[in-house]
Amino acid sequence: MIISKAPRLTDQQLAEVESIVGDFGCKIQVIFGAHRNIYAIIGDERSETMVNRLLGMDYIARVDRMESVYKLMDVRSDLANHRMIIGGVELGTEPFIAAGHCTIDPQNGNAFLETAAAVKEAGAHVIRGGVWKPRTSPHSYQGSSDTMKYLIEARERTGLPVIAEIMDEPQLAVALDAKVDMLQIGTRNALNYTLLAEIGRRTAEAGIPVLLKRGRHMGPVDEFISAAEYLAANGNPNVIFCPRGTMPSLDGFRNHPDECITPLLKDKSWAPVVADPSHSVGRAKFVPACSLAAIAYGADGLIIETHVDPITGIGDDPKQSITPDVLKKLIQDVRTMWGLKSVRG
Repeated sequence: MIISKAPRLTDQQLAEVESIVGDFGCKIQVIFGAHRNIYAIIGDERSETMVNRLLGMDYIARVDRMESVYKLMDVRSDLANHRMIIGGVELGTEPFIAAGHCTIDPQNGNAFLETAAAVKEAGAHVIRGGVWKPRTSPHSYQGSSDTMKYLIEARERTGLPVIAEIMDEPQLAVALDAKVDMLQIGTRNALNYTLLAEIGRRTAEAGIPVLLKRGRHMGPVDEFISAAEYLAANGNPNVIFCPRGTMPSLDGFRNHPDECITPLLKDKSWAPVVADPSHSVGRAKFVPACSLAAIAYGADGLIIETHVDPITGIGDDPKQSITPDVLKKLIQDVRTMWGLKSVRG
């Protein structure tokens, strides 16, 4: 990883650096930051000769070599001081909350718009809304690009950023064209490395935050962080880990709650953690307890399915969405939990 003396290398300087590392079979991936860029060496960076040649350039401050398989996401990397601000919140400084429908009903867009207004009133920072939905059965409703208009209208009405899950490159193109503020990578695509790399490339310059969910089948922590590395290594370091429950499920819950992996993630990576209690437990009545547990384990925020009238919703909303009134009380409790110094450690 190369740190330049100035915040950014000039085009000529970058070309010189690329030429040097290219002689040793490596490439440079530019990581775009708000205040400075970082230049990651992709490949075997152990050559002393290569490092010495780089340090011989008067515009290079230092070259850091990482032994970790996830060089950029590692807690020891130069990205450790990287910060993300979403919806006016710097992640890690106060509890971050995203809330809204599991699935936007194309036949009832007004319900989503009402929910968007209500979750803002409750204290949420970002509006979630499922435009497209991965389904186990091909006969279930898969979502529709037509509902993107409701997500964007919700942003216009509330002034809050919006997040949408994407599952393939065509959906990515639609989301980017609509200027969605955050992207979500669901559990089924958590190990789709081709898609992760493409998202990293397509969002690199804009730095769109990406919420990456954990793989369903007890994905190991190192595997989870390595998946995030595909995004960072392709130019976008704005990655957020999202524990969302794993398989096999725990009797009575939709999945096996896994918010307890947060300390393990933070021990190995600098990236923030935003937990998903809704999918973890899969029942609205259990969501508040799971949310508080996630914060107690050190999560930086929550993404919570919320609906003004859950029983009239579609997808998972009828069984696992909480109401805005419950969300408002939960956010108050989350802030209380957050304030416990012993919890934040």
